[in-house]
Amino acid sequence: MEIPSLRIGDVTVDPPILQAPMAGFTNAAFREVVRQFGGAGLLATEMVNARGFVWMDQNVAEHPDRLWGVADEARPLAVQIWDNDPETMAKVGLRLVEEYRVSIVDINFGCPVRQVTEKAHSGSYLLREPCRMSAIISRLVKACSPTPVTAKIRLGCSRDNINCNEIARVVEESGAAALTVHGRTAQDMFKGHADWDRISEIKNHLKEIPLIGNGDLDSAQKVVNAFERYNVDGVMIARACLGRPWLFAQAAAALRGDGIPADPTLDEQREVMLNHYRLVVDRFGEEKGTVLMRKYACCYAQGKRGARFFRTHVARVANADEFYQVVREYFPKEDSSGVSE
Repeated sequence: MEIPSLRIGDVTVDPPILQAPMAGFTNAAFREVVRQFGGAGLLATEMVNARGFVWMDQNVAEHPDRLWGVADEARPLAVQIWDNDPETMAKVGLRLVEEYRVSIVDINFGCPVRQVTEKAHSGSYLLREPCRMSAIISRLVKACSPTPVTAKIRLGCSRDNINCNEIARVVEESGAAALTVHGRTAQDMFKGHADWDRISEIKNHLKEIPLIGNGDLDSAQKVVNAFERYNVDGVMIARACLGRPWLFAQAAAALRGDGIPADPTLDEQREVMLNHYRLVVDRFGEEKGTVLMRKYACCYAQGKRGARFFRTHVARVANADEFYQVVREYFPKEDSSGVSE
């Protein structure tokens, strides 16, 4: 199939496959691993708490770990921020543009986690307040110009309150340069299946800005299907890439019509994981880096024979020696025929 082009403001996203911002996961080390494989047209940071950023700045504290690597890594790169106050968001957006030179500032209106929604009245909570959403977007667009501002939403707060079509119009009329939609409601969290028919329908309510679909894209073939079956300009891959950072390269090859490359061998996947570990330890030190790597290591083993035993042991490691020992003993291996043991 012909690869569709995607432009967000003056930013070209090629291929039109985006890496989703995921709290606790998409830090600079993970982004570097994805970048080594290629295939992602736009990478994104973890979501940054705008109010926390301002507090750190005022108290002469180090800027959030979630901005680690942002100033120096390759572009294009998006930083996602969240809060419910337009002025706070504008202040942080301006800093991201002027100091970090980010390619895109993305607003999180989709996070369904209680700490963000009910406690902070942010994320997907704001889907019930279109006027406040408009104020946040408009103020941020003005502060960040000419850097494009985008928004990520869900279908609505609940299945009986799906208002994504109305919200899409608000997002565009407020000046956002693109809209990403996760095909579940906030109430759904990550249960059930993403509703791509509803995502596709939103395109009819947008005049010019691109629509990016997100949800359940866990294979290269599903990425191809999304472009063939639904009215979207781009796709965003989230949880499925955490243990398979090569998924973007596979999806890009499939879009080009080159066929879908095979997954790396288990030995190669082990080396990818170890390289990821080294990147984390270089930044955070052995003790903290090892603890942080536990969750990534579990992702790399997901779906493999023996993964449960590996997860049980790797969840307890506290230093490099223990980590390497557990990997040697328990990470799934291949026999001489290439079949996992």
